[in-house]
Amino acid sequence: MHLLTLFFREHAFSYKTFEDHLCDILSDGQGKVPLSKFMTGLRNTGLSKDDPRLLESMTKFRQAVEATSEELEGKEVFLDRATFKDCIKDNIVLIRRAFTADFVIPEFSKFCSVIDDIYWMCRTNTNGRVASYIPQLSRYSADIWGVALCTIDGQRHRIGDTKMPFSVQSCTKPINYALALNELGHDVVHEYVGYEPSGSSFNNIKLGHKRKPHNPMNNAGALVVSSLIKSGLKLSDRFDHVHNQYTKLTGGEYVGFNNAIFLSEREISDHKFALGYYLKDNKCFPDGLNLHEIMDFYFQLCSIELTLEAGSVIAATLANGGYCPITGEQVLDATSVRNTLAVMHSCGMYQYSGEFAFRVGLPAKSGASGVVLLVVPNVCGIATWSPPLDSCSNSVRGVQFCEELVQLFNFHHYDNLKHTLQKYDPRIRSADFQGSQVVKLLFGAYNGDISALRRMALTDQDMSIADYDGRTALHLAAAEGQLDCVKFLLEKCQVPPNPRDRWGHTPLDDAVQFQRQDVRQYLDGHLAQHPSVAYSAIPTDFPSDSFSEIVYKDITDD
Repeated sequence: MHLLTLFFREHAFSYKTFEDHLCDILSDGQGKVPLSKFMTGLRNTGLSKDDPRLLESMTKFRQAVEATSEELEGKEVFLDRATFKDCIKDNIVLIRRAFTADFVIPEFSKFCSVIDDIYWMCRTNTNGRVASYIPQLSRYSADIWGVALCTIDGQRHRIGDTKMPFSVQSCTKPINYALALNELGHDVVHEYVGYEPSGSSFNNIKLGHKRKPHNPMNNAGALVVSSLIKSGLKLSDRFDHVHNQYTKLTGGEYVGFNNAIFLSEREISDHKFALGYYLKDNKCFPDGLNLHEIMDFYFQLCSIELTLEAGSVIAATLANGGYCPITGEQVLDATSVRNTLAVMHSCGMYQYSGEFAFRVGLPAKSGASGVVLLVVPNVCGIATWSPPLDSCSNSVRGVQFCEELVQLFNFHHYDNLKHTLQKYDPRIRSADFQGSQVVKLLFGAYNGDISALRRMALTDQDMSIADYDGRTALHLAAAEGQLDCVKFLLEKCQVPPNPRDRWGHTPLDDAVQFQRQDVRQYLDGHLAQHPSVAYSAIPTDFPSDSFSEIVYKDITDD
C-alpha cells in the first residue's frame, strides 16, 4: 500500500487535519516546510504547477515567496506552518488526492518511466516518408518525435518535441464529428453520414449505403460533417465557434491557426473539390449551403494548430466522457463521446484501421502531419507526433508507439483484466496487487482450498510470500490442520519449510501449539529428509528512518 495513504489511514481518527499531517511529513524538523519538497512531491504525482485547478494555491505561494525579505536566488524557500496551510487550503481536495495517490494512475512516475522507454525505442525507427502532397507539410523535419499524455485526473507527462505546434489535419475529423453530435444529436448527423468502414482510401470519391458517405473519418464524411456545424452562421462565426470549442477541449492549452497551410490546402484542392461536387450532386449536404464556403471551412479546420500537450488533453477529454480533466468543464455529452470513440476505433487509422483495432484495440485517429491521437477510455489520452508516414498515411513511430504500449499495459479493449497477468495494469498499486495476492493465498490455505492454491501456482505466484506479520500460507495451513495444503506447498511448490513469522514461530511450531498431530508428524518427517534446509526468518534490520522520512522518500523519489 502507498506509504502516505497508509499514514493517513492510520491517523484517520487523530485530531490533526490533513494539512497538519502534510506539514509534519514535509517539515524540515524545525517547524517549517521547504517549498521544493512540496513542489517535487506534487510533480511526481503528475500535477503541474501550471494546472488551472491549483491556480489559487500557486498564486499564494508566489505571493509568500515575494514577501520574504532574503535573497532567494539559488536558495531554498521555507514557509511556516500557518503560511503553508493557508496556501494549500483553497485547493486542498486536489492536493489531498495527489499526496494520497488517489488518481487513476497512482504510481505515476513508474508509469512514465515505461512511457519514456517506449519513446526511446521508437525514436530509432527511421522508416517512412514525410507527406508531400500538401507543400507546407513537406517542410516538417523527419527528426521530430514527441509524446504527451494526460490522464482523466489531469496527470501530465511529456517527452520529446511537445512544444512545437503542428497542423491537426485529419485529426480534426473526430473532434468535428463529436461537436456535430453534441450540437445536433445522433439522429440528425447520421441522416447525412454513415458509420461503416469503407475499406477504401480515405479520399476515394464514392458513397456507401443509402448514398451517404461511409463514415466521418474519411474525406467525404468529414466534408459533410463540417457542413453541419453551426450551418446557420456566417463562415467567420462558424470558425470562431469551433476554435472556442477546441480551446475548451484543451483546457486552455495552445490552439492556433496556420494560414500558410490553409492556403496550401486550397491550392491543391482539385480532388477535394471534385469530391465536394460529387457530394453536392448526390444531395449529401443540407439544402441551401454554399459549396465553396463548405470547402474553405473544411480547409480551415484542417489548418488548426495544436501542441502535443493540447492534443493529449483533447484525447483525455474524450477518455473522460467529455469532461476536460484539467478544468472539470463538460464540453461534450457522454453519448457524443461514446459514438465518436466507436467510429474512431473502427475507422480512425485509414486503411490500417482494421489491423490497428486488432493489434492495439483502442480508439485512435491519425493525420497527414504525423500526429496520432490515442484514447484509453477511462484512463488517459495520448498524443504523438512524428512526420514520417507509412504506406497507409499513418505516422510510423506513432503506430509503433501504440503497439508497444499495449504489449506492456493491459489497455487493449479485449485484454482480460483478471487473467492477463503478463501485462502491467497502471491503475493498480503494485503493493495493493501484491497484498490482494497474499490475502487470496493465505485465505486458500486457511480454508484448505487446494484448488485455489493450484490455480495460483499455475500463474507463477510466489507461494512462499508472507503477510505483514511474516505469516505464510504454510503457517496458516499448519495451524489449521490442512494437511493436503501443507503437502502441496512443500512437495509441489517447494516452499521453504521453516519460515519464521515476526514472533519467531515456524509452521511446525504452529502445528504443535494447535495440536495438529498429523501435520506435526508430516513436518517432522519432511524436515528429517531435508536436514540442510535453513530457516527463513523475516528481516529484523528495518531502516532507522522516521516514518515521515520514509513517506517523504516515497512521494518525492525521482
